[in-house]
Amino acid sequence: MDPGVDLAALERWMDGQGLGSGPLERAQRLAGGTQNILLRFTRAGRGYVLRRPPPVLRANSNETMRREARVLAALAGSAVPHPGLIAACPDEDVIGAAFYLMEPIDGFNATQGLPPLHAGDAAVRRRMGLAMVEAIAALSKVDYRAVGLADFGKLDGWLERQVGRWAAQLASYAELPGWTGPEAIPGVEKVARWLDAHRPDAIQPGIIHGDFHFANVLFRHDSGELAAVVDWELCTLGDPLLVLGWLIATWPEGDAPHATDVAITPWEGFATPDELTAHFAAQTGRDLAHLDWFAVLACYKLGIILEGTHARACAGKAPREVGDRLHAHTIHLFQRALRRIA
Repeated sequence: MDPGVDLAALERWMDGQGLGSGPLERAQRLAGGTQNILLRFTRAGRGYVLRRPPPVLRANSNETMRREARVLAALAGSAVPHPGLIAACPDEDVIGAAFYLMEPIDGFNATQGLPPLHAGDAAVRRRMGLAMVEAIAALSKVDYRAVGLADFGKLDGWLERQVGRWAAQLASYAELPGWTGPEAIPGVEKVARWLDAHRPDAIQPGIIHGDFHFANVLFRHDSGELAAVVDWELCTLGDPLLVLGWLIATWPEGDAPHATDVAITPWEGFATPDELTAHFAAQTGRDLAHLDWFAVLACYKLGIILEGTHARACAGKAPREVGDRLHAHTIHLFQRALRRIA
């Protein structure tokens, strides 16, 4: 197996950091939700997970790793379940990219299937959803200034930038030949106009995960509690209500999940979107008068992001099957947004 990492170079770097001694053992690539490389191994009896960018680096790959490590360091000691950061290497020369080491998480990804305990108990499944809300509530309470993240995102004009930023992203897809265009997305301009017309006056700033849903959390094997929130690569500053809106935008609306929902089988027992919202309000005391706006923004933003893969597939730069599947997700997200603004 190719570990995707120069183990000898990693070993030498760990020597310099005082992280154990001797060979790296039981190195194993882990499956993840992104193209980033996750490598689990042990050294001197201690477990580690290394995270680095994909072999073919994107323009921002190394900076993304540095930001992720910075967030995990900032969350140390907080109530947010997260992988503990062991050490970070911002230097790209050690293994060819920036990377960091974190504590292994004993947990499972529910989108890959439920263990017997969770599959057989609706009450445990209900707890899973509420535990997710408690994680984002805890994240919303972290004082980003106190943990050294005051410069982690641009808060001035954050609300005003959102629609234009993502409208420009959508328009950029026209450069890809064969793209079906914005006309194939129901209500894309109507949703944008609604967002501009109903924008809140101000935000209550905090840390936002950037892509919070079932596929980016790990659950404990022995209960419905969260083991960790993972994949922090899109983390920035903004209004934490967008994290709740994102969860609601990807959460089934009824008893029978839609084919494009990020859902779990069996679904019976999971809390409804209204119950998730009420639980967040109880946990944080926040005014949720503008939650619809954030949920619609989440649909708008995520739909446009997913449409990018469809546009690349139309141009022959991504697998057509994947592009078509994500285009269906985009359509469903905009349909949800239209229902919410109606």
